[in-house]
Amino acid sequence: MSTNMFDGMGRSGWRRERIISTPETVCPMCRRVRRLSVERRCAIHLKAATLETRHPEFDTKSIIGSSPPGVFVGRFGYPKVFVGPMVPPVSGDTTILDTPEWWMGKGFDEIVDYRYSLLRGYSRAHIMDAQKGGKVIDTLQEVAMMTNPVETELVLARLPRKVLDMREDSQPFGPIAPLASFQTGNSSVDDRIEKAFYDHDLRADDAVLQLYRDNVLVTRIQRAFSLGMFGEGKRRKLVPTRWSITAVDSNLSLRLMARVRHYPPIGEYRVYNYTYLDNVYVGILTPESWRFEWIEAWFEPELLATSFPDVNMDEDVQTIDYTSLGGYRPIMLGDSEGYRGRKTYAKPGGCYYSARLAVSEHLDSIGRQAGAIMLREIHPGYIMPVGVWNVRESLRALLKTRFERFDSLDAALNYATTILEIPKRGWIETSALLQKAYFQRKISEYN
Repeated sequence: MSTNMFDGMGRSGWRRERIISTPETVCPMCRRVRRLSVERRCAIHLKAATLETRHPEFDTKSIIGSSPPGVFVGRFGYPKVFVGPMVPPVSGDTTILDTPEWWMGKGFDEIVDYRYSLLRGYSRAHIMDAQKGGKVIDTLQEVAMMTNPVETELVLARLPRKVLDMREDSQPFGPIAPLASFQTGNSSVDDRIEKAFYDHDLRADDAVLQLYRDNVLVTRIQRAFSLGMFGEGKRRKLVPTRWSITAVDSNLSLRLMARVRHYPPIGEYRVYNYTYLDNVYVGILTPESWRFEWIEAWFEPELLATSFPDVNMDEDVQTIDYTSLGGYRPIMLGDSEGYRGRKTYAKPGGCYYSARLAVSEHLDSIGRQAGAIMLREIHPGYIMPVGVWNVRESLRALLKTRFERFDSLDAALNYATTILEIPKRGWIETSALLQKAYFQRKISEYN
């Protein structure tokens, strides 16, 4: 990081030598969107400003505060990973700091502030320690069962590091430090999670579905899943938090899809739209058997070819150059599945499964089956990735809005593209389901 990143930001009492960054020296967002750093803060500027003014209470080896409750399991070094609690330097009702379901409608400043409010104390563990236990794992599993914030005291082996991660695909996260010890107070336990935890004959996917049916927040299910709290005894293991999020979204949507396939189809084409954090979402539901597609598109200045947060670039990415988009080109990535589902990992990654959960959840709630084509335009104002929860919660909100009815797919798509910036042709060229609908002749046509 350039040493003048903090010039002009003022002083906060933090020691500069403990504010570290990743090796990149160029702000990726300012490089990607011309003059964005002048017109508004980009990801790196927002992270830096928030980090620089973050709680001075973190500048100590002893942290006392109310964990939301929050825990994490890292993925680096797998199968030996870092695990630990997430604790703010304040007491009281801190639930919102680690409950993304409550973040809808919040801006980037608030979301970054929530992330940076939590210190991560870490300790090394093997993934099989979920079975063997030990003081750290046992205490973390107790924390994951709690329904309310729990008073937590961390003793750190060294002063926390405040990390300014300049990678484009990195979500903001708070200070980190190795644990010397930690202990927690008492809080109420969620008996639904506790029951699944002590049932060593209950399969993990059955436990996840049971908790979901019992109205446990998906975030809480994912948290317990990551700590290896579900499943048959000898099969339990720690799962990195990022992987557990996708695993739970995928497993839940698979179980819901199995129910949805038995419902009658909807009777018309439906188009929904929703906007949040400069993301425009459009959903098209079609009157046919279950099928699903997720396509996301983001905008690059025509002369640049950098990747975008939330997306894993590879040779399957399609680029479409439209001069009508004011010097920007849309880069589009999607994947789909038919009635029987899919066997390979979706190209867009975790967003695909979060979107599929939101759609299958909605169809199950209305007792109907449908095809679903979900479209997302990511505009330049989306300055940083905030997590796949954003997709799940945005599509949940989308499917609660009033929809427009149409008699044909073409009419529905024509309407959808009045909401979106990318022309109709661009979506058809990227979409497997739209191409099939427009160009594959049905057997009935030969009668």
